[in-house]
Amino acid sequence: MLVKTFSSAVYGIESTTISVEVNVSTGTKYYIVGLPDNAIKESLQRIESAILSIGHRMPRQKIVVNLAPADIRKEGSAYDLAIAIGILAASGQVQEAQLSGYLILGELSLDGNVQPVKGILPIAIQAKKDGFEGIILPRSNAAEAAVVGGIKVLGIDCLQQVVDFFNGKTELPQTSSPLTNDAPTVAVSHELDFADVRGQQNIKRALEIAAAGGHNIILIGPPGAGKTMLAKRLPSILPPLTFEEALETTKIHSVSGNLSRKESLMNTRPFRAPHHTISDIALVGGGSSPQPGEISLAHNGVLFLDELPEFKRTVLEVMRQPLESRSITISRARFSVDYPASFMLVAAMNPCPCGYYNHPEKECLCGSLVVQRYLSKISGPLLDRIDLHIEVTPVEFNELTEQHETERSDLIRQRVIEARQVQEQRFSKEKDIHCNAQMPSRYVQELCLLDESGKKLLKNAMERLNLSARAYDRILKVARTIADMDNAERILNHHLAEAIQFRNLDRQTWLG
Repeated sequence: MLVKTFSSAVYGIESTTISVEVNVSTGTKYYIVGLPDNAIKESLQRIESAILSIGHRMPRQKIVVNLAPADIRKEGSAYDLAIAIGILAASGQVQEAQLSGYLILGELSLDGNVQPVKGILPIAIQAKKDGFEGIILPRSNAAEAAVVGGIKVLGIDCLQQVVDFFNGKTELPQTSSPLTNDAPTVAVSHELDFADVRGQQNIKRALEIAAAGGHNIILIGPPGAGKTMLAKRLPSILPPLTFEEALETTKIHSVSGNLSRKESLMNTRPFRAPHHTISDIALVGGGSSPQPGEISLAHNGVLFLDELPEFKRTVLEVMRQPLESRSITISRARFSVDYPASFMLVAAMNPCPCGYYNHPEKECLCGSLVVQRYLSKISGPLLDRIDLHIEVTPVEFNELTEQHETERSDLIRQRVIEARQVQEQRFSKEKDIHCNAQMPSRYVQELCLLDESGKKLLKNAMERLNLSARAYDRILKVARTIADMDNAERILNHHLAEAIQFRNLDRQTWLG
């Protein structure tokens, strides 16, 4: 007897519905076809034990399982439950009347219990698009799937519950979520706050501008000046995720298996800080079974690279294309997957190996050639893609010991949100543009107009600093953000001058 159930496969952050066709006929042996991986090939032992443990029989006949479409490779253990129900239905132990209306997912234990699986959110979204009545999945995954809405989400703990449901003996409780498209995420409190930072007003200003426009930023200064402390507080001034951003971010973390079982939808912007020993594949994603890398896990959030020159050169160079396109394509011989990678790059570094080059008090022990070699680890093309270059100087003793309150993160965040609202309104007709840093060149020419004095100021700066055309665009984008923070319609000269000064760590100027 031939029976068909339905499951799903995840490729990148998108899902494809898989038909699980089970035929029980005269003969012996168990066959599974349709490009299954080892985890699926080993499913027979798990399925047989689970079926026997709930008091049903495993057919001692020829069983053929086909995972269609057969030209797509299937991976993981999420097909166990769909295959088990197909076998039981094909052998007459489960009624097949309702099977076509439900997507079935779950890994089986030997005792018949169901284990959670990865990538549930994109699967639930695709199930709704494909018109399924509901989705049956492990109870610990149910809250994540319920975020989608418009589809029944039935959480189960064991195989027996699914058998009883399809046989009409019991009803499965539906899981619902209070989160909808009309309920944006709420700003959450952060343990780290800018109120903890003494002095460094110019650095706080630069980080506020970066947050307001989504710009990349690099902090360069001696050890102990506060570079890492400041960078770690950047998420506390970023605007809260919108529902669409939260959904897309959650999809990536769901596929990678990083989503907490207690968390149905991410409500904080990611902050990823990989160690400098990271490989290029771990950073951008990939592997034999491609998984999202750190740049995708930082999507809609911050990627912080501390001690930037200590990263391998090849690791840093692979970021050049994603920084421009805000996505990454992982290609293999048989397929390719796309991962979004729209992140803010925040980097920190010392100016030289000893850390005291250009220090106001301490003497640098490195020669100019050593400093040149150290800074050359950061290529010109990569540095060009960073909008704000900030020199961090040590905090003086009297600033450290001051007792007066400094500005809290929530006050800064409110200004950032107001600037972002201006940009959201400006780009309301564009689906993939939300802030000035994402502005394409055609908009730069239209929205970043300068008067004659502004053009002369920028021309002098480009000639003096030997800036590239890309740096020209980025200066204008930063100036547009500063103007937005001032609620100004046009870029004025003092907006442009402030944006230009944030390029003062380009290599030619830094080395004098």
